[in-house]
Amino acid sequence: MFRRLLIANRGEIACRIIRTVRRMGLHSIAVYSDADRDAMHVAMADEAYRLGPPPAAESYLSEAAILEAARQSGAQAVHPGYGFLSENAGFADACIEAGLIFVGPSATAIRRMGSKIESKRIAEAAGIPVVPGYNGVSQARSDLKAAAAELGYPLVIKADAGGGGRGMRVVRDAAAFDAALEGASREAKAAFGDGRVLLERYVSHPRHVEIQVFGDASGNLVHLFERDCSVQRRHQKVLEESPAPGLSDALRAGLGRAAVELAASIGYTGAGTVEFIVEGGGDAGAFYFLEMNTRLQVEHPVTEMVTGLDLVEWQLRVAAGEDLPLAQSQIRCRGHAIEARLYAENPRRNFLPSVGPLVHLSLPEGSAGIRVDTGVRTGDDVSRFYDPMIAKVVAHGDDRETALNRLERALGATEAVGVATNREFLAAIAAHPAFREGGMDTAFIDTHLEALTGHAAAPIVDALALAAFAELESRTAAPPRQPGDPHSPWDRIDAWRHFGRGRTRLRFRDGEKLVTVRAMTGEGHYMLGLPDRRIRVSGSVGADGAIRLLIDESRRIGGRVVADGDARHVLADGRERRLVLEDPDTAPSASEAGAGMLTAPLPATVTAVHVEAGLKVSRGQALIVLEAMKMEHVIAAPRDGTVARVHFRAGDQVEEGAELITFEER
Repeated sequence: MFRRLLIANRGEIACRIIRTVRRMGLHSIAVYSDADRDAMHVAMADEAYRLGPPPAAESYLSEAAILEAARQSGAQAVHPGYGFLSENAGFADACIEAGLIFVGPSATAIRRMGSKIESKRIAEAAGIPVVPGYNGVSQARSDLKAAAAELGYPLVIKADAGGGGRGMRVVRDAAAFDAALEGASREAKAAFGDGRVLLERYVSHPRHVEIQVFGDASGNLVHLFERDCSVQRRHQKVLEESPAPGLSDALRAGLGRAAVELAASIGYTGAGTVEFIVEGGGDAGAFYFLEMNTRLQVEHPVTEMVTGLDLVEWQLRVAAGEDLPLAQSQIRCRGHAIEARLYAENPRRNFLPSVGPLVHLSLPEGSAGIRVDTGVRTGDDVSRFYDPMIAKVVAHGDDRETALNRLERALGATEAVGVATNREFLAAIAAHPAFREGGMDTAFIDTHLEALTGHAAAPIVDALALAAFAELESRTAAPPRQPGDPHSPWDRIDAWRHFGRGRTRLRFRDGEKLVTVRAMTGEGHYMLGLPDRRIRVSGSVGADGAIRLLIDESRRIGGRVVADGDARHVLADGRERRLVLEDPDTAPSASEAGAGMLTAPLPATVTAVHVEAGLKVSRGQALIVLEAMKMEHVIAAPRDGTVARVHFRAGDQVEEGAELITFEER
């Protein structure tokens, strides 16, 4: 076994690999960009080396910089994690040429499976059914349009290289084909350096089921059961679970057999995932080969939870030349596991990524049946340069219901302030009756989007009580006393007054509504005058910031208030409400200037501009395309109007809030 491992990745996966490396007594070597200088994975590793500036192309995608770090550090092996260079055959070759062990399959296997076109041909040759489509060599627009017409609509355009939903478009009719092809090819080129695409028949309401496979250099191959990844948005996975609910034993066996046969046909070694589209779940269920990912998957923890195995340790041992630790007959599936991906994104704004510092982060680590994989801490930045994942929350139980209950509870205990997150959205999925019954497919989120994003904020009375109590307690915290009478009322900074207890007025903005709370201090309590009622509040603030309140001597609530400038983020009962503390002596703020202007919703790169000054446009028409956090974001016309001025060109960098287009209504 090699002793010194360089991890050519960042964030959550780098931290996860380091944990196994540390447990095995090996030496971990991290790499970082300037944006990650103080990142969690850098702090965890035994040593770390700078790669370059924040853009991935100049750091985590720089083969030369990574290989130089390996040379300087004396690394013997390189683990690519997932994403970045993990499925780059050229990088695998470069590692071998530099005398390093590449922790992954051979470059040949990566090349053959890295092309969706080639992998479908291999699957067909192995007798595995594939989704009908166009896998031809020609990428001429005319040939692709002709193939689309023959295949019929709806269809899917997919990037030949890469995955994760990037470079993928669903096309409903011929009129939308050209724009979809342009967008898919452009995104694929930007993400994977390869703009080639293929076409597939669009399978409506399918399930996405994948099989974890593992092989060694001796020719041993096993599968570690299946994962259901059907709950997706923008073709990216949101929740994953194992085993897949509702599949017949015959269908499970067929999927496992097909995955192993495909891997065997290319002499596969290491960890890989064979993905399938599944129609139906009973004995009559059919499946089609989708693609093979020649790396560790983001969702591998659910497999680890049900098998009790460490897949990273298996990767390292196989890479070192050892045989697989277990044969197929020795691998058992115990219980049920579900993973939820906690992202910095806003489900109510079409899942727009959110960037900035994590003012507060509390994850439910240590709970029964719960595992949390993360690469960030309180105070870290969610950068616009990389994937906005905050953590993976994984729940395990003896059965699916227990796992779901634990996941709901864990998500309710998760606290993240400073960026928008999808926490409540994930909790809504876990609680949804259709998901609870196992009735999900790849259209689940679109079908139930309104219910999943319509969650209520923390009740206003509770939010005001918690926010007011926290503010009043912070104001009455006594500073170190100077010499003098320790009992003098003149030393007090609470609401005491010479002629009796005083009153304090707090003003909070709740969205567009201004709410005034009038507080009077009593003996061990506060009387709070709200707009429509008075309540008596007493309680305490723990050392960890947790607040426990007794309201009107009859009801107890708990929560936390996180201050971020004037904002007060009230976290209570698994819900959040954002209040803004305003100076009671100033007038209410005016409406935000320029409301409705076409501005950048986040820092990004302009990848395409579809309009020019003077052009009349219709509501919903695409005007400009931004790229950030590995995804494209189309800025569309909010209503019919005329473009007065375009402020940026393709290739320009824009900051959040920058005016992109001056837009005039008709």
